[in-house]
Amino acid sequence: MDYIREFDIRLEREMYYAGETLAGHVVLDTVENFKLRAVRVVLRGKAHAEWKVVVSGDRRTVKDDQYFIDDRTIIWGKDKPEGNVPILPRGLHKFPFKFQLPESSLPSSFESKPGYIRYYIKVTVDIPYASPPQGMKYFTIIGPHIDCMDEQYLKPMVGHDKRTTCCLCCEKGPVVLRAKLERSAYVCGESIKLKADVDNQGEEEVRLKVKLLQFVEFFVERGVLGVGKELERLSLEYRGDPVLPGTRAVWDSAPHLVVPIMPPTLLGVCRLMQIYYVLKVNLEFEKSGEDLHMHFPVTIATVPFRIPNSKQQPTITYETASEHVEGGSYIGPEFLLGQVYDGGQHDGSRDTVVLYRPVYVCVVRPQTPPTQKEHQMIPSSKHKSPHSSRGTKVVLPEGETTRGDSSNSSKSMEKTTKQLTSAAADYNTAVKGDENAAIDDEDREVGEISARLIDCSVDTETQSLKKVAR
Repeated sequence: MDYIREFDIRLEREMYYAGETLAGHVVLDTVENFKLRAVRVVLRGKAHAEWKVVVSGDRRTVKDDQYFIDDRTIIWGKDKPEGNVPILPRGLHKFPFKFQLPESSLPSSFESKPGYIRYYIKVTVDIPYASPPQGMKYFTIIGPHIDCMDEQYLKPMVGHDKRTTCCLCCEKGPVVLRAKLERSAYVCGESIKLKADVDNQGEEEVRLKVKLLQFVEFFVERGVLGVGKELERLSLEYRGDPVLPGTRAVWDSAPHLVVPIMPPTLLGVCRLMQIYYVLKVNLEFEKSGEDLHMHFPVTIATVPFRIPNSKQQPTITYETASEHVEGGSYIGPEFLLGQVYDGGQHDGSRDTVVLYRPVYVCVVRPQTPPTQKEHQMIPSSKHKSPHSSRGTKVVLPEGETTRGDSSNSSKSMEKTTKQLTSAAADYNTAVKGDENAAIDDEDREVGEISARLIDCSVDTETQSLKKVAR
């Protein structure tokens, strides 16, 4: 309308938990006086599911709604005023409002093409004898309350699978996969605590594969049985290094399996949809294509894991879901603010403005220095393979030497002696060439000690050569 310059709904926060107080105000800036019956505010939480089905060759639409919150109030005027309608003077007006959210379990905000869960504030400016202006403000509910510290999620889960192949009468070595999941609930941003042990006594390479799958199920009560729809998304995937025959690999998932930002688990809270996650651990055989597999149910929580009596508590942020998971890949057309076509050339450089996207709980990961590989190859003593010594470094205790052919030993000692002599010569040359530089006392002492150690090592290797020659 011409006499309304600004009409806006402003909230104190963009996300809330169940049981909190939602507060905000309505901004109404007018340029002239006009009659106003009332300013009505509605708080609503709603789940909606809708998609197309084919019944007897006809394409039909099935849909259903479920309401979690439906509260309303009047912040100016009266519902049914008696007598004359009051006049709102021109100028800037702010009408505060406040709602108490229910303490019962509320599902999280969720956006998908077959269905959604939305929470919003709707304001209606009731002007007599005119079309009433309306405005809507969407916000996010963080829920349901799932704590990683609950006892049911702290129990470890262990899986074991084994495969033994036979060729005629000969039984080949078994391939064993053992996996242990320390806890089953995680918040986005946390690392999944999975440890796997692969013992490959077979005759072909195997490879460890880990997948975190998201399942979203929609259900509409129609007829006797109703209509359902299921979506599956790959949330996270890891593919390990090959495990050679006759070796054993121990793998820790700590730096590899970080939970992406996605909606929390939703079971038993909404009758129109449910969300759950499954962690699949597979051992894939390179040649035969067969595999060993085990499944672990994983819960995406809203309260992170904490260490009791620890000063370091997790830092929580709120971010939108990743684009490859359900809940972050779809944006409703009502939340997209496009550009008006003016008849000119459109180069596609203008980005579409997104008015609203739900956010989810995320834990900020601390920056840790890079560590060594968790995937460690261990040669097995039961079955020796020509490839089992690859990548294996043998470190002998001090004072011990390997036994073998004397000629090989003398050659290796001669090579070591040459390397030590060359290192000593390089060191002396570097010290002489650096005479004009200012050298600290500590560096000079370190150089003298290193030179003595090299001389001692050369003498020791020379004596060993003489003993071998005799």
